[in-house]
Amino acid sequence: TAYIVLWSLFTALTGMVSSFPLLVAMRLLCGAAEAGAYPTTGALIRRWTPLAGRARASSYVTLGGRIGGTLAPFITAWMVVSIGHWRPVLWIDGAVGLVIAWFYWSVVRNSPAEHPDCNAAEQALIGHPPSEKRLSTRELGGVLAAFCRSRSLWLNALMQFLINVGWAFLITWLPTYLKEQRHVEDVAGGRMVTLVLACGMVGQLAGGVIADWSARRFGLKWGRRLPLAVSGTLAGSAYIGCLFVDSTMGIIGCCALVSFAVDMANPANWAFLQDIGGRVTAAAVGWANMWGNFGASLTAMMVPWLVAVGTTSEEGQRYVFMACAGALFLAALAALGLDASKPLWGVSKVEEKPV
Repeated sequence: TAYIVLWSLFTALTGMVSSFPLLVAMRLLCGAAEAGAYPTTGALIRRWTPLAGRARASSYVTLGGRIGGTLAPFITAWMVVSIGHWRPVLWIDGAVGLVIAWFYWSVVRNSPAEHPDCNAAEQALIGHPPSEKRLSTRELGGVLAAFCRSRSLWLNALMQFLINVGWAFLITWLPTYLKEQRHVEDVAGGRMVTLVLACGMVGQLAGGVIADWSARRFGLKWGRRLPLAVSGTLAGSAYIGCLFVDSTMGIIGCCALVSFAVDMANPANWAFLQDIGGRVTAAAVGWANMWGNFGASLTAMMVPWLVAVGTTSEEGQRYVFMACAGALFLAALAALGLDASKPLWGVSKVEEKPV
């Protein structure tokens, strides 16, 4: 709730500032507040969802993020045109966020036992999570040390870094590529990018079902590894496909497959972090997300450099597709080293087995 309140306030304040430094400061503060949402949600899912359904529950959350990210540009543009100015749009966004924060505070509880509307039958279905001591500030050093000693967590961080190197192209440089290399008009290009991202939404839902089935069928160790490895391999292969198609729609088809495959991995990745995280699940998800964001940041620098390296812009773009493919293939390889059956700091054993 605090994160929602903060990012809503900083969004509204963005519409009130009158200088560029303050504008940047408000956006940075908004991003800092948003950063806590997914880690906290990962911990919440772990407490509310049996192990056999964690990936599917995670897929619903990540799907919501994808839907919001896809609709926001259209809704924002419509409001700006309708109102005639951009500032009131941010005030409206902030006010809506505060309403959602109130609704969240009213509905959500930290665990099934704390919720007055969660009856005994529902709690039995969920399974009774162990009562865990809250993480204190004094324990932070020990937690970070445990993270640094965990091979699985480092491999997961590397995997997220590499996945985002490949995925970020779709939301940052694909529109530019369509305009400059394929000479697609802005409106048509926007529709194509939206189609690509929509395929990712389908991947989110499919990934939740696949990851939970895989854990039941193969156990935690291979049940989490396989969906992540297959997703990275499929996405990397789709980028290689971009090198062998000539039509714009062929490129869009390959990018749509990248989007589908990358997002298919998200639920398995969240579930893996919940499996090993124990009482430090939120911190583990935050750690992994941090490395993923570093990967997305690298793409912003890597793509223009690779385009410039090529003797022609077309050759440079081929280098981009190959680099993105290579990152995703390496991510698939890193996923094969993950072990969801070995918990992190503060957990003596895996709490439950898939059913």
